Amino acid sequence: MTPLNEDPDELADINVTPFIDVMLVLLIVFMVAAPLSTVDVPVNLPASKATATQRPQDPVWVTLTETGYMLNDTAVTAEALAAALDTSTGAKRDTALYLRADRDLTYARLMQGLDGLRAAGYLNVALVGLEAAP
Repeated sequence: MTPLNEDPDELADINVTPFIDVMLVLLIVFMVAAPLSTVDVPVNLPASKATATQRPQDPVWVTLTETGYMLNDTAVTAEALAAALDTSTGAKRDTALYLRADRDLTYARLMQGLDGLRAAGYLNVALVGLEAAP
């Protein structure tokens, strides 16, 4: 015996096919959009024959350009470099910084960049380069 307000032919199952279709479309959208959201600073790195070292979990990238500094893909002026580094590293002066510089920069500009890092109190600086073919 069925209750009065219920149709005996009515199913209680939920149709999940439209939900699955929407989720697949969203998955495709995010798969296409994710690579587009990463932004890199274009740097023409020189090659090195040194053996590659292990990359740290969260490296602090300092990119030296002709116009100034980039700290983790954010433009920073020379005057604001010390404060930005302290914010990024939690004021831990022994944090390793990874310096990327374009191969077309002059040696004087590279030395100015290293002097800026030293003036900010960061002495643990690693230079980044491309691996040369053997």
